[in-house]
Amino acid sequence: MTLSKTQTATIDNVDATNGALQQARSLVLPSRDEMLKRAPSVQRFWDSNRLLLENAWYEWDEQNEQLAEWVTENLISEPLRNAVTLAWEDPAKEQAVANLWEEVLPGVYQAQLFDVEKLHLLRAYLDGVADAGIPLRPPYGIALNRNGGMLDARSEGYLAAPTFQTFYNLIMDKYMRPISRLLFPEVMGFDSQTFGFSIQYQEGMDTSLRPHTDASAATMNINLNVPGKTFKGSEVDFFNQETGKVTRTVFAPGVAMLHRGSVPHAAQPITGGSRTNMVLWLYGDSMQIPRGVLPTSKADAKARWTVPHVAKDSFAPF
Repeated sequence: MTLSKTQTATIDNVDATNGALQQARSLVLPSRDEMLKRAPSVQRFWDSNRLLLENAWYEWDEQNEQLAEWVTENLISEPLRNAVTLAWEDPAKEQAVANLWEEVLPGVYQAQLFDVEKLHLLRAYLDGVADAGIPLRPPYGIALNRNGGMLDARSEGYLAAPTFQTFYNLIMDKYMRPISRLLFPEVMGFDSQTFGFSIQYQEGMDTSLRPHTDASAATMNINLNVPGKTFKGSEVDFFNQETGKVTRTVFAPGVAMLHRGSVPHAAQPITGGSRTNMVLWLYGDSMQIPRGVLPTSKADAKARWTVPHVAKDSFAPF
């Protein structure tokens, strides 16, 4: 793995007697109580150690190339990967992508995002991340989920490992954004910014999530449990605001649920095992999301299969 001059210069500033990885592992995290209360000391901890933590993740990634080498686009399910690649080459053929997404209830779609046979490779990498000993900030927005982490570079304490960041941005730019535009026409123009986090539900710990909507134009929720890693409970409920009907869903390993952020949803208590998910958001500059009347027609297909030339801002929703 080759580091940029900026990254090399930053690493050179680390204490010569201790590498960034060793220094990061010796940091004392703020207490859970301090994090729940959003104490000023917590923000200072992440801000003052940002460069150290980023350098530690670079160092960790280099030491774990045997895990990192598998975290590539080949983890994406082959039918979806082939259809998306074809659509980028010729947007007129995007219907093949849409055909892979099943509308399981109004405005909520699901598809096989990750190859089930290869999902264990991604989990092995993420298990290595969990065991790295580098402080990783848990999501505040969901009662400080103990075993989750922030994934986007705009978040303090994020997973800065280069391999993962390349993979994360690939999913957002090549897959989630154009597919969201295809399924939800109003997303176009409200999808320049990205956000992501992981969560894990375990019996007796962080067990559920009450009904809520997301501050996103579109949300993708991906089940990262490998086949055979079963759990009980923890179903996801979706609420139809027009009919009042609640639809309870359980999605299989590697499957992604894609929906508008405005769709109310909740996670039921987990009663056995554990469930690991990756949650990704798209929204516009300054946290703008679509509101009001939906468009009556879609944008030009060619416009959908593009990446916005807009700088990422530094504001994180939580």
